Amino acid sequence: MFSKILIANRGEIAVRIIKTCRRMGIATVVVYSDADADSMAVEMADEGVFIGAAPAAQSYLVADKIIAACRETGAEAIHPGFGFLSENAGFAKRCAEEGIVFIGPNPHAIEAMGDKIESKKFAARANVSVVPGHVGEIDDTAHAIRISEEIGYPVMIKASAGGGGKGIRVAWTRQDVEEGFPAVKAEAKASFGDDRIFIEKFIESPRHVEIQVLGDKHGHVVHLFERECSIQRRNQKVIEEAPSPLLDETTRAAMGAQAVALAQAVGYDSAGTVEFVAGQDKSFFFLEMNTRLQVEHPVTELITGIDLVEQMIRSAHGEPLPFAQGDLKIKGWAIESRIYAEDPYRGFLPSIGRLVRYNPPAEGETAKATVRNDAGVREGDEISMFYDPMISKLSTWAPEREAAIDAMGRALEDFHIEGLGQNIPFLAAVMDQERFRSGKLSTNYIKDEFPDGFWGTAPTPFQRDLMAAVACAMHRTLTRRAAPELLRDDWVVIEAGERRLVRVTNGEALTVEFLEDGRTLRLEGVDWRPGKPTFRGVLDGRAFTAQVEPAPEGFRIRHRAASAQVLVLTPRIAELHEKLPPKQAADTSKMVLSPMPGLVVTLDVAVGQLVRAGEAVAVIEAMKMQNIIRAERDGTVKAVNAAAGDSVAADEVLVEFA
Repeated sequence: MFSKILIANRGEIAVRIIKTCRRMGIATVVVYSDADADSMAVEMADEGVFIGAAPAAQSYLVADKIIAACRETGAEAIHPGFGFLSENAGFAKRCAEEGIVFIGPNPHAIEAMGDKIESKKFAARANVSVVPGHVGEIDDTAHAIRISEEIGYPVMIKASAGGGGKGIRVAWTRQDVEEGFPAVKAEAKASFGDDRIFIEKFIESPRHVEIQVLGDKHGHVVHLFERECSIQRRNQKVIEEAPSPLLDETTRAAMGAQAVALAQAVGYDSAGTVEFVAGQDKSFFFLEMNTRLQVEHPVTELITGIDLVEQMIRSAHGEPLPFAQGDLKIKGWAIESRIYAEDPYRGFLPSIGRLVRYNPPAEGETAKATVRNDAGVREGDEISMFYDPMISKLSTWAPEREAAIDAMGRALEDFHIEGLGQNIPFLAAVMDQERFRSGKLSTNYIKDEFPDGFWGTAPTPFQRDLMAAVACAMHRTLTRRAAPELLRDDWVVIEAGERRLVRVTNGEALTVEFLEDGRTLRLEGVDWRPGKPTFRGVLDGRAFTAQVEPAPEGFRIRHRAASAQVLVLTPRIAELHEKLPPKQAADTSKMVLSPMPGLVVTLDVAVGQLVRAGEAVAVIEAMKMQNIIRAERDGTVKAVNAAAGDSVAADEVLVEFA
């Protein structure tokens, strides 16, 4: 076995690989950029080698620097993780030439299947059903428009070397192609160093189902069943699960057999994923093959008990697979939620910054479920604009799907982050939706269920009671500390403009009696103190965790996706409070604001120019994604406050209208 492995990656996947290497007794080396010098991966690895500036093109994508780090440290093998050089056949060849083992598939397999254009040609020659499209190279935007109109809208514009949701646009019109094609080329060049593009028919209401394959250097290939990754936003997976609620045993066997046959035909000898687009009728078409470890591999590990990183290392070392297809069984159900640094209340735009507070749920097994959190960050770390915005991957396992979903919901309650926007409330909302719980999924799920964006969910009756009880408990604690002479039993709770008379008493448990409807709640097992951002307790026998903070008036309380400002007042002060005029929001209707921090790529308007609603005003790059900023109204430009190359903050004014 290898004595030392270099990890040519960063973040959570670098940490994930280190954990397996430690268990196997293998020393580790990580390479790192300026932005990652103080990272968790650098702290955990046995050695670290600095390889350059923060932009990936100056560090993690520079093969010479990775090879030099191997030479410097004596590492015998390189694990590329995912992204960066993981699907670069030239890099795999270079490793072989240098006498370094590449922990991944052989270069021929990467060339045949890793390149999205070549893989479709290969699949077609192998009589595998593929989605209709143009798999040749595309010259320019005009050529892209002609191809799109020949295929018929909608079409998907994709980077040949793409992955991880980068370099993808769905075009519904000619204008979408005109704007999307150059944006995809730019993203592909920046993320993968390869700006080749292909276009294929976009299948409406599809499901994304993928098969995990695993091969060795002795001709053996097995599949480890499927994952469903249909909950996506901007073609970036958000929630994954294994197995898929769509497939029956017959379809699973057919899809698995096709994936294995494809892998065997190309001599595949590592972990890889064959992706399919599936119809609601269980029909499926080959989409592409990712010749690397997938981000969502934890759900497969949870339902099979197999460490995929370990198997990649053993295969690269020449060991045969220790199991055959017949030895593999699905056990239970697993769900993964990707925790992203993004603001779901602002169209899921990137939200970079420092993790002022980072408190994930406890990992491990309970009587009912298992919780796993794959992360590469700690409290105090910074989420950089130079890399993907993922903070962690939260996974839960249980014997049945509904129990795994319930476990995920509770784990998300227990996950507390401060300092930047994050998508935990959105993930919690999905877990509570009846459509998701029923398994009726598609890649359009988020668009269908949140057509006007995400604004949280209205509190359920239980959540309204929870928020009232939590507010009363916090108010009582604070009053006892600050002014015990003001303690009383009868109060008015105000939430969303609704007043409720309550009587609060404190014995073995806190009881909150709603005087107008004769109900009494029992709150016990409280874990909270002033200044603590989470409030844990048991309300009428149901355990919960709420996120809490003081507001200018009362408390701001969030439970899952529902949040509210809750006030606890005396009856007289409640009466006076009702007479206060509402605060008016600032008028920004004549401004175009940057919705995120990032770099201005282009600013496409000038003073005096007439702009129509929907026209592109600027392009802002953040987290390697280019975001087109559009005017929300007609107007004449009065002032332009930024230029290409400027760094801008969230809510910074880019353009003002007269």
